[in-house]
Amino acid sequence: MNNPIQVISIVGPTASGKTKLSVALAKHYDGEIISADSMQIYKDMAIATAKPDTEEKQGIPHHLMDFLPTDQTYSVAMFVRDASRCIEDISGRGKLPVLVGGTGLYVDSLLNNIQFNDEERDEAFSAQLREEYRANGVEPLLRQLREVDAASAERLSAEKNPKRIIRALEFYHTTGTSITEQIKASRLVPSPYRAVKIGLNYRDRQKLYDRINRRVDIMVERGLPEEAREVLSSPLSQTAVMAIGYKELSPYIRGEEPLEACVEKLKRETRRYAKRQLTWFRRDKDIHWLYADEYDSFEELFAAAVQTIDKGLVYG
Repeated sequence: MNNPIQVISIVGPTASGKTKLSVALAKHYDGEIISADSMQIYKDMAIATAKPDTEEKQGIPHHLMDFLPTDQTYSVAMFVRDASRCIEDISGRGKLPVLVGGTGLYVDSLLNNIQFNDEERDEAFSAQLREEYRANGVEPLLRQLREVDAASAERLSAEKNPKRIIRALEFYHTTGTSITEQIKASRLVPSPYRAVKIGLNYRDRQKLYDRINRRVDIMVERGLPEEAREVLSSPLSQTAVMAIGYKELSPYIRGEEPLEACVEKLKRETRRYAKRQLTWFRRDKDIHWLYADEYDSFEELFAAAVQTIDKGLVYG
């Protein structure tokens, strides 16, 4: 492509500091933020998804955030479509698109121009697979996937995300081809974007875990149990039901377990999610990793990010 659109991409595990860094970079480069978070898309799910508030946004427009009812399903194909439109609009107004989030599938599919055929669906087949998952867990589904799409099975085995495994099986069932083959075919079309990718992490994993634990405590103080009660009493789509922060508190809401035990489980599940995010992003060799605990201040971290981005951006 002759003139790819320039994009800054900020990724990393939950609680690593992506929001603060991305807002500072958007202000510096006259940019606007596009959220690549599969749960921040939903309304009424502000606390559990760590959705930035007005003060944290500092006047920077944030796109693809807080726009969908919780009973509506949202797919990676829909994200690629909507985010592409946002990037074209932002760039067309002379501003720099800043893609921010921890949903690796969203980020990779968008920046690598992966085309998903999301029209052919078989909800009955998908519901059957969900029943199998509830009855027997994820391993039998992974075995089924290995038979028709070994590459996807290997890729998804680490995170064991039942929604993505079921979608891969459904894709093969409805199209007769694997998602892996679809991705290979779509990669033949060059990406319309030139992305500078920044990954945010901590050398000392315990420091990241401490940040996660503190964030969960703050969520509880801000009213997470009340939000969880409200969300769990509402119709939830197959996407929204995957959000971390609600199902972990459901035993407390039902009066079956004390709040403290459920909060500890939430912290544990969030730490596990952070590990899965890092596993995903580490496969991308184009990500420039910055380790927050190697800097004495946020200002030094920000300066390092600007230096990295300036080397990758094409000016003029």
